[in-house]
Amino acid sequence: MSDSHSLLVQGRVWNFPDDNINTDLMMPQSVFAKPLQVQLRSVFATYRPGWVDAVRPGDIIVAGRNFGTGSSRPGSFLLKQIGIAAIVAETINGLFYRNCINYALPAMECPGVRELASEGDVMRINFATGSVDNLTQNITRSAPPMPEFLQAIIRAGGIRERLKAEGYL
Repeated sequence: MSDSHSLLVQGRVWNFPDDNINTDLMMPQSVFAKPLQVQLRSVFATYRPGWVDAVRPGDIIVAGRNFGTGSSRPGSFLLKQIGIAAIVAETINGLFYRNCINYALPAMECPGVRELASEGDVMRINFATGSVDNLTQNITRSAPPMPEFLQAIIRAGGIRERLKAEGYL
């Protein structure tokens, strides 16, 4: 149901209920200068060994509070590259959130979301309206919709593509 630039995403849930999951777990320092394939293999390797092998395109991360805390490492880029279609968390670190948007990885804060979905459930998220639906359990929550100017970046395929389309690059 979702494509790479969609504001309506439906996919299988990966539940990351811990708070303060940081970008160091997404992209460890040891892989900074390594080829992209090595970087991708390292995503959450110490937090959830083997997880990257189980991810399928279109999957959704459901997370706790302050997801993506830490430095401005391009963890959101790596998540997008391995097939994650969206992130919805109790709260999302501000810098990580904007990096998600800039890489056209839709992200949303939704209080109570980690109790809304179990791992493996199917969830549908409408970032334009703020609707968060667990289709497996038939439960719906509402969150603030993504602001229009951020939706435009997602629809364009990321900030670089948006700037190109507007003649800035």
